[in-house]
Amino acid sequence: MCRDFLCRHTSTKRGLKSLYKAYYKLKKSSHPPFWQINCICGRTNIITPFKKEYMNINYKKATLFALAGMIGATSFAQERNNSSVEGTTPFGSSQQYRTWSIGIGAGATSLMNIAKFNTGGYDKMDWNLAYNAYIKKQISPSFGIKAQYFGGKVGGTNENVGVANPNSSFETKTPWSAAISGEFLAANTNWRFFNSFIKPYAAIGVGALNFETTTTTGGTDMKAKKQTKLYVPVDLGFKFAVAKGINFELGYQLNWANQDFDGVQGGQYKNDLFSYAHAGIELALGSGSKPALNNSNPVATLVNDYNAKYDEMKAERDKLVASNNSLQSQVDQMNNDLKDDDGDGVANKFDKCPDTPTGTPVDGAGCPIVLKNETKIVEKVVVTEADRKVVDEAIKNLEFDLGKSTIRSSSYPSLDRVAALLIEKNFSLKLAGHTDNTGSMKTNLRLSKERAESVKSYLSSKGANPSRIEATGYGPNQPIATNATAAGRQENRRVEFTIY
Repeated sequence: MCRDFLCRHTSTKRGLKSLYKAYYKLKKSSHPPFWQINCICGRTNIITPFKKEYMNINYKKATLFALAGMIGATSFAQERNNSSVEGTTPFGSSQQYRTWSIGIGAGATSLMNIAKFNTGGYDKMDWNLAYNAYIKKQISPSFGIKAQYFGGKVGGTNENVGVANPNSSFETKTPWSAAISGEFLAANTNWRFFNSFIKPYAAIGVGALNFETTTTTGGTDMKAKKQTKLYVPVDLGFKFAVAKGINFELGYQLNWANQDFDGVQGGQYKNDLFSYAHAGIELALGSGSKPALNNSNPVATLVNDYNAKYDEMKAERDKLVASNNSLQSQVDQMNNDLKDDDGDGVANKFDKCPDTPTGTPVDGAGCPIVLKNETKIVEKVVVTEADRKVVDEAIKNLEFDLGKSTIRSSSYPSLDRVAALLIEKNFSLKLAGHTDNTGSMKTNLRLSKERAESVKSYLSSKGANPSRIEATGYGPNQPIATNATAAGRQENRRVEFTIY
């Protein structure tokens, strides 16, 4: 019955699939061991070929799923714009970015590689499941250091058993491995594709690989003891920046391992070599508001910063141009209003009598002035030494409260004599207030003006004509001595009297 079942179900892949499921039921039944069954189809050791055929079917499906994921990731990645450089400046610190990331992945291992190099006689490709994880510190946009883990198993079949390799197959389990690798991202240094979404990468490292090898020779399995040896992983592949801080990875990793890895020592090359084709995802750690450094390109950062500043400067320029045009329009209007067609010195806008003959005296309205015969009497003002002495005495005795414009009472007698002089001789008087440079310019100008006005008010209260008294404040602008000494500053704090 068992023999008939095998013959019916090993001619097609669908049959192999069914047979693989039935194998576990047969193991628990009273039938003899499955690998010892011979059927009329002429097959022996049937579990090995059908199991590998079934595994190949699954790996083909996994490969199709990986390709579909790559195409979907590529399409999604094209929708990204400047999220890899938003909020960054060309010469800013690394704190602008997320520099730590983690990654996980899974794939298939084989002792075969693309070049079919150093296979040790195991030339039939066997695929086995493996998985990996890592944590990475990005040092620059194009280089990072990662600590990585790898686990799974590797197997191979030797169809030409001989002296060089007496084993018909082997299977090596790798419970764990740990390595430190340097990873280079090519697209992040590309000046032409300055914000590329597809980023080729390469990594190389060194670490420790724990493995346990089981070889099959003449139908007998031999398990070697577990070992932990040095190994060198070299990884090539592509990263797809599918979202801000998220990368989809497709990679192919070659691993140089110890010569005991495949159970055959010696040979042309000392170290064994196995490959690992994998897919995975990388996630940047940290605040989602920051871009990931491993997806950033200095060229893109520079261009983005330039565009932002250009837009800002252009907006400011457009605003200035509009303002200048408005001012130019106002100036043109003012120039037009200030034209003087008849040359009488009065602008057309205010000229009530246009076309006045040249040379005709006019008033402020631009109309001719009618001159009357008048005799002007010019009174000559004579200032004597006695008059100047009265003024000098008033200047010498003039004192104010500290920091104020209030005249002290000790100054009143001399000011009274100045007021009497102004009334008696109808003199005009110019008062000029001055300060030292202590304090702000605004305060000193105000204080000097207020002190001159205070003297004017006092003289006016004593009967002097206020219309003949002029009060001006100059602040610290007209010193008569140095402000570097207390004595010099004292001289500069004064009110000057000028009669005429």
